[in-house]
Amino acid sequence: MAVEIETIMQYLADLLLPFMRISGLFAAMVGLSAKSVPMTTRALLTLFLAVLIIPVIPPVKVVELVSVGTFVLIIQQIIIGVALGFISNMVLNTFVLAGQVVAMQTGLGFASIVDPVNGINVPAVGQFYLILATLLFWALDGHLAMIRMIVLSFEAFPIGDAWFAPEQFRDIAHWAGWMFISALTLSLAPIVSLLIVNLAFGVMTKAAPQLNIFSIGFSIAQIMGLLIIWLTLDNLTHHFTIMWDRAQTMMCQLVLVCP
Repeated sequence: MAVEIETIMQYLADLLLPFMRISGLFAAMVGLSAKSVPMTTRALLTLFLAVLIIPVIPPVKVVELVSVGTFVLIIQQIIIGVALGFISNMVLNTFVLAGQVVAMQTGLGFASIVDPVNGINVPAVGQFYLILATLLFWALDGHLAMIRMIVLSFEAFPIGDAWFAPEQFRDIAHWAGWMFISALTLSLAPIVSLLIVNLAFGVMTKAAPQLNIFSIGFSIAQIMGLLIIWLTLDNLTHHFTIMWDRAQTMMCQLVLVCP
C-alpha cells in the first residue's frame, strides 16, 4: 500500500503542534514543572495526551512541515500552553510568598531549604505552605481541570486560525497581581498577632529594663510564630479554594468558555 508524503506530513503536523502546546502547559503547570520530574516522564505524558486528543481537534492546516510558518506556529502553541500553566503556578507561588512573609516576621527566615520546584533556597515555612498547597491541588483534581482547559483551548484557538489578543496578555499580567494580594491576606493574621507580641515585649522592656528583649524576645517570637502558624492552618484550605476558583475563571476567560 502506497502512502503519499502529504499524508505523512499531515499526520506529523497534527501530532507535533498539539504536542508543543501541551508540552508548554506541562513545562509551567503545577507539579509537572518541578525539576524533580524527569524530562522523559513529562515527554511521555505529553505524547500520550497529544495522541488522545488528535481525533477530537480539527486537522492542522499546514502546507509544509519544515518551514518558517510552521516554526511560528510552534512558538504560538508553546506560548498558549505556558500561559495556562503560568496561571496555575501563580496559585502556588501565592502560598510560597505568604510563607516567606510569615517566616521573616517570626524569625524563622534563617531556616531555609532547597525548593525542588524552582531549585532555589526558600524559608522552610514557605516550603511547608507549598507542599500543602500542592497536595490540595491534586486532591481537588486540579490536574484534570488543567487538561480540560488545554483541550478547550484547541476550540478557542484552532492551530493556525486564532491567537491571543493583546488584551488577554494584559489580563494575564494583571491577574498575577492577585498573588501579592492573596499572599498578604493569608499572612495578615500572623503578622498582626506577632505585632501584638512585639508590642507586649516593648511594654515589658519599658516597665522592667532588666528584661533583655534580645535574649528572650527572639525565642518567644519563634514559639509564638509556630503556634500562630498551627492555629491558622484552617485558613489555608479556604484561601486555596478561593484562589483556585479565581484561577479557573481566568483560564475560562482565556479559552472563551467562561459562563
